[in-house]
Order: sequence, then structure tokens, then C-alpha cells
Amino acid sequence: MTKLLEKAFKEASKLPKLEQNAFAKWVMDELKTEAKLQEAFASPEDILDKLADEALAEHKAGKSKILNVGNQ
Repeated sequence: MTKLLEKAFKEASKLPKLEQNAFAKWVMDELKTEAKLQEAFASPEDILDKLADEALAEHKAGKSKILNVGNQ
């Protein structure tokens, strides 16, 4: 553990228990989110393929509309 992280946890340990629990939950949520982001961007080609497939399916289902950017 780094010195900075030790210092942060030492300071957090001085908080009331309710705030310590809120801080702990926030840290755990951040770590989970970071792990999900790392996983999601590990293979961006797969993500782009999935997004493209979804967009094409929505277009075929009539859920898209023409975007006329030249006449704004």
C-alpha cells in the first residue's frame, strides 16, 4: 500500500462510523466501475461491432431518422 493511500485511510478512520461506511462504499463502487471500464475497453473492436449491430437493428426497425446537418 502506498503512503498516500495509508494516509487517506488513516484520515478516513477518524470519521464517524456512518461516514466511514459511506466512504468505504464509495471506494468499492469506484473500484468496481474502474474494473468494468477496463474490461469494456480491453477489446474496443467488439464494443464497436456490438454498437454498430444495435444501430443497424434500430434503423431496420424504423427507429432512426435522417439527420440533415447541412441545413441547420
